[in-house]
Amino acid sequence: MQTMITRRTALKGFGTVVALPFLESLATAAPATQSTEIPRRLAFVYVPNGVNMATWRQPFADGKIQELTGILQPLNPFKEYVTILNGLACDKARPNGDGPGDHARAMAAFLTGCQPRKTHGADIKVGISADQFVAQSIGHKTRFPSLELGIERGGSSGSCDSGYSCAYSHNLSWRNESTPNAKEVDPKAVFDRLFAGHDPAELAAARAKRELYNKSVLDFVLEDAKDLSKTLGSGDQRKLDEYLSSVRELEQQIQKAHAATKAAPKPNMPVPPAERDHYWRERYQEHVRLMCDLLAVAFQTDLTRVATFPFANEGSNRPYKMIEVAEGHHDLSHHGNDAKKLDKITKINLFHMEQFAYFLSKLHSIREANGTTLLDNVMIVYGSGNGDGNRHNHDDLPILLVGKGGGTINSGRQITFARRPEIPLTNLYLALFERMGVSAKSFGDSTGVLKI
Repeated sequence: MQTMITRRTALKGFGTVVALPFLESLATAAPATQSTEIPRRLAFVYVPNGVNMATWRQPFADGKIQELTGILQPLNPFKEYVTILNGLACDKARPNGDGPGDHARAMAAFLTGCQPRKTHGADIKVGISADQFVAQSIGHKTRFPSLELGIERGGSSGSCDSGYSCAYSHNLSWRNESTPNAKEVDPKAVFDRLFAGHDPAELAAARAKRELYNKSVLDFVLEDAKDLSKTLGSGDQRKLDEYLSSVRELEQQIQKAHAATKAAPKPNMPVPPAERDHYWRERYQEHVRLMCDLLAVAFQTDLTRVATFPFANEGSNRPYKMIEVAEGHHDLSHHGNDAKKLDKITKINLFHMEQFAYFLSKLHSIREANGTTLLDNVMIVYGSGNGDGNRHNHDDLPILLVGKGGGTINSGRQITFARRPEIPLTNLYLALFERMGVSAKSFGDSTGVLKI
């Protein structure tokens, strides 16, 4: 029998709802033999253009993870949470008679396990994605059924890869076979969404007032926070103060970035998307980490339990000047085994992994109601629909599963699956569905539940 937890879930004010983390003082007393139910969260983090597989592969045998090397080295502080899954394949990213277009197919098939229809018209078709399959089953339990975050803005029309619609290479999440879920790339828009009230008119007025008078969302819930604090024990008072301080710090970072994109003569005018995009293009690391912070808050406060987050669109050709890589990522991925190009690809891969490690550190710093960390109760799939960007292969993909899934995953291991017969990546999703309490006999091109 599970403990029934009743708690105040949010601070409320004019046009504002600040969701709260678990506060023990507000939990109903329960027998010592019962345990608090902690929700499991599921996220998919995607990196484009494959990786330098030579620096991804680890030198130790299957079993317990030893010291991580190469581009996985930044994950050493969290290696007990990491499961390296070698040998998984995404067959529907292959041509299968459709010719070129591996980048579009790689992202479109990664979470769907379905072959995308080759078209650059309106008749796009692939399949529901794994995140949405879960969200449609459990999304009613949270304010947001799912969150779709991103770094590069995407489109749903036009041709982006050998006759494939841009919808395929720009969208990781699909609500159904013909409807991609647009990702949000503006941290301010995500912040406003997470802390918005329920009344649209009140929300618009509160947002305008915040921007005009440089107010914080916390200013609108100050009285509510004071009233709540009086009912808390000293430990929860400290926890509430720390949480609200972290929200304010995050808000200030976003406000600072937003202010920097505004034209000086028109400080209260909306910032055009192109201006915002240009600002963030030059600040990739800050952009990724703000999105990581926002997702961590959403998981911490149980605003959502499902999320997708591609670090860039598939086929992205952005340069990484901050790490002295001036060439475009996609161009470099066609390295032809050139040592200098491979070295630059490795730099990009390592940089992505450092940002991912930042996200894990954030999750590991957040304590749950039962004394575990948020990282203990998540399941994060990190990887790409391409293996080596030069070969455009879709077998032996670079796939990590990070987190302990509420104690259901024996992590800290490397597992290599047989190449014949191929094990579909979607078999992993069936295993994750089970842990999220979602029933499914099959998904996409699955052949069974992966044993992890």
